[in-house]
Amino acid sequence: MRIARVAHADGVDYAVLAPDGAVAELVADPFATPHPVPLGRRIALADVRLLAPVVPRTVVGMAHNTGPDDRRLPPQAFLKPARSVVGPGEPIPLPSMSERVDAEAELAVVLRAPLTGHTPETVHEAVLGYTVANDVTARDLQRSDPLWTTAKGQYGFTPLGPWVETDLDPADVQVGLSIDGRPLRPASTAHLARGVTEILCHLAAYLPLGPGDVVLTGAPGEFGPLRPGGQAEATVAGIGSLANPVIHSNHPSHPGETPCP
Repeated sequence: MRIARVAHADGVDYAVLAPDGAVAELVADPFATPHPVPLGRRIALADVRLLAPVVPRTVVGMAHNTGPDDRRLPPQAFLKPARSVVGPGEPIPLPSMSERVDAEAELAVVLRAPLTGHTPETVHEAVLGYTVANDVTARDLQRSDPLWTTAKGQYGFTPLGPWVETDLDPADVQVGLSIDGRPLRPASTAHLARGVTEILCHLAAYLPLGPGDVVLTGAPGEFGPLRPGGQAEATVAGIGSLANPVIHSNHPSHPGETPCP
């Protein structure tokens, strides 16, 4: 099942996409009930705009999880502001304070229930499904900020979409990235240092995550720099593609400066 969040003439709703991808059936909040409840209305996809598929309260990323060698390090999570989330087609603004901003294509986990209290055998009961993420990172700021707040937390730095896929085995799916139409080297989630079960069990031990929250699992493939006027397109096999244009930010600040007097 593919669950999207869509804007249409009458507002914003969640919707389940038909198998042919042409029609969506509007549903009640999928996080409020165990299963999406139909609202009795179908709408052509040509008449909707896909939004970020969820509105999380918390977004978590996994550091040092891009390949098997990272198992030498302990698991480490970082937080991204929920307001850094944008949807398909929304721009990624490049801040003037950074000289290099990279796109990182990742599989993202969307929770449907509280994560606490689970074991490796039950933790997937807390998962609604999976979506495509772009963990945008200001690489030079990442080196100067050990907490990665400025590097990963800026507006537009967490594109998500195009929908949540509930029927996916996350253990071995291909993750790819194209920048300005040029494909970079893809890789499978099987190459991540830690898979979804291990990541969620680690987070369940100390983070109060719940319905609608999002966990980015790490970028197994090649990442690359963005430039204004270009486009980043992240793809996860079995889910789809997430494309976002890249623009200049109108934020005037530079390293060490503050825009406030």
